[in-house]
Amino acid sequence: VQLQASGGGLVQAGGSLRLSCAASGRTFSSYAMGWFRRAPGKEREFVAAIGWSGGVTYYADSVKGRFTISRDNAKNTMYLQMNSLKPEDTAVYYCAVRVGLGDARDPEKYNYWGQGTQVTVSS
Repeated sequence: VQLQASGGGLVQAGGSLRLSCAASGRTFSSYAMGWFRRAPGKEREFVAAIGWSGGVTYYADSVKGRFTISRDNAKNTMYLQMNSLKPEDTAVYYCAVRVGLGDARDPEKYNYWGQGTQVTVSS
């Protein structure tokens, strides 16, 4: 599986961005996926995850109510709609595919990773 994340950029606090993660290779619709982020000087952290059909979603408490994860299996693409952005959301955002079972919030359970897209939120 190859993953290509895009959609990052510079936005003012309170603004919105939509990240996309385009997948190619193996059957996209068979796997759960997730978004993670890494801020400067911090460890990688879980942001959101979605089941193979899109019917189950998980969010980090820090983004719940502001971010929405979704997927379009016909387009082999996952999205992260980010609203009401805050400066603390500044990070490189990564998309990932989880082939097996396990904790959706655990990055160690993910098998394939995209290259990341930078999100910068100015105050």
